[in-house]
Amino acid sequence: MRARDLGLPLTGATGPHNAITDVPGVEVGYTTLIEGDSVRTGVTAILPRARAEVHVPCAAGRYSLNGNGEMTGSAFLDETGLLRLPVLITNTHAIGPCHRGVIDWTAREQPRVADQWLLPVVAETWDGYLNDINGPHIQPSHAVAAIDAAAGGPVAEGSVGGGTGMNCYAFKGGSGTSSRVVAYGQDSYTVGAFVQANFGSRTELTVCGVPLGEALADDNPMEGGDWLIPAGAGSVIAVIATDAPMLPGQCTALARRVPLGLARTGTTGSHFSGDIFLAFSTGNTLTPSEFPVGEPGYDTLRTVPWNRMDDFYTAVVQAVEEAVLNALVAATDMTGRNGHRSPALPTDRLVELVVKR
Repeated sequence: MRARDLGLPLTGATGPHNAITDVPGVEVGYTTLIEGDSVRTGVTAILPRARAEVHVPCAAGRYSLNGNGEMTGSAFLDETGLLRLPVLITNTHAIGPCHRGVIDWTAREQPRVADQWLLPVVAETWDGYLNDINGPHIQPSHAVAAIDAAAGGPVAEGSVGGGTGMNCYAFKGGSGTSSRVVAYGQDSYTVGAFVQANFGSRTELTVCGVPLGEALADDNPMEGGDWLIPAGAGSVIAVIATDAPMLPGQCTALARRVPLGLARTGTTGSHFSGDIFLAFSTGNTLTPSEFPVGEPGYDTLRTVPWNRMDDFYTAVVQAVEEAVLNALVAATDMTGRNGHRSPALPTDRLVELVVKR
């Protein structure tokens, strides 16, 4: 089940899978850990290029709406505007083993690349409501397995991968994705979004412009009882991909539009929510920032002019909004650590309130 299956009035033309994998070469893989009463977590891997070329840099940029979170490799990304290797998303306390896992995978698959230096990009959101987050459940091998599982085509959503134990607007959240096709003269390009949705207070929830917080205020165990975490706490990571040729600064501009898509779903950006976004373009092949060998050369770049960027901004906003809704619609009820329960978004009531109103 996805948001469009419910008849929600979402705008924009999607790619064939309505997923970040509609961008040619982009692949997504998961490791999902659901064990016993208290392990509800996992790892998501996003490959910017097909695995044989995943070491070839893409132009990239990032934006932090609220820095109460982590995305490793950010300093080097800011310095060079380059992204290479798989991007991983997991829980807050599993950054370390996932970072190690990217190195292990690269050493196995691209030993020449690993012999220089690696600064993997690993991002997180907090799943401690449902998951035993302090336990050493995620190991480097789980990160390697997620990368190995990465594939194109349809992408599973909801309680999978790094999104397994996440919550969104005090409903069960998790992993979600969407895409938009952007016409550009005689050409067309794709903008894809992937979100790990773990943010928002129930009172804020808005779907297709309809405020739902009051109507869906019941069955909210996260924001009541003996639970001490503030409403709206959590975090959201978004990854934006496009095959349109862009400069690093333009990728940063795409990342800055992510909050506009999130805001359509109601969030106002809690202090306790780390909201960090990455955008990359596969439209140019760039020289790796490695120890130089041979004669010096040049990069030759083609780019969309800045005065033609608006349609790509629109695509980001639309795809991010839909990716969040897909995460919510796909997720099902989950009970985890200490008996904590996260209810699924009641889609029947959602349809009554938004589609049939």
